[in-house]
Amino acid sequence: MKNFLLKTCLFLALLLVIRSVSANVSLVVLGDSLSAGYGLSQEQTWVAELDRRWESSHPDINIINASISGETTRGGLRRLEGVLERHKPDALFIELGGNDGLRGFDLNTVRSNLKQIIDQAQQQGVKVGLSQVMVPPNYGQRFAEQFQKMFEEVAEEKNVTLIPFFMEEIATNADYVQDDGIHPTAEAQPKIADFLEPYLLKLAQ
Repeated sequence: MKNFLLKTCLFLALLLVIRSVSANVSLVVLGDSLSAGYGLSQEQTWVAELDRRWESSHPDINIINASISGETTRGGLRRLEGVLERHKPDALFIELGGNDGLRGFDLNTVRSNLKQIIDQAQQQGVKVGLSQVMVPPNYGQRFAEQFQKMFEEVAEEKNVTLIPFFMEEIATNADYVQDDGIHPTAEAQPKIADFLEPYLLKLAQ
């Protein structure tokens, strides 16, 4: 009888562990320096800020930063298979394209890269969110408009959530931008987390 009760308790405990693990949601951020935390420590990034918040408020969500400074859509596409294999995410937030735009890459190529990233993720049952990205106005109004519209069209075509560009308001505050005029400061990271949190929570649920 004791052995039976012991085996029953162990079985129930195992079920609880399995349910707990299966209930966890993994959200991967595939981005560039804006998410990787250029000039900052990893603990200062907006991704780390959300991770700290969610440890208590949403312990079932595990957010992983797979961002690299200088990353392009081509680089993200090349890395994607390994990222998906390693982390097996339930959701993917794509924050790429800024470096493509700053380098004047062909928009058709950028569009193709983004679509392939989304396709690969969706084929594995991963829910995708795409960040809107903008280029500085000095790149010309026509190119800036085409660049912005590209993200809208890709999101619509692939039926994924388009998340507004988190740097749009940050960039207008000198205290929130580093001396290079591009990258957000440590002080800006909680603001970015505030902005993105509701979108990423919805993506992960």
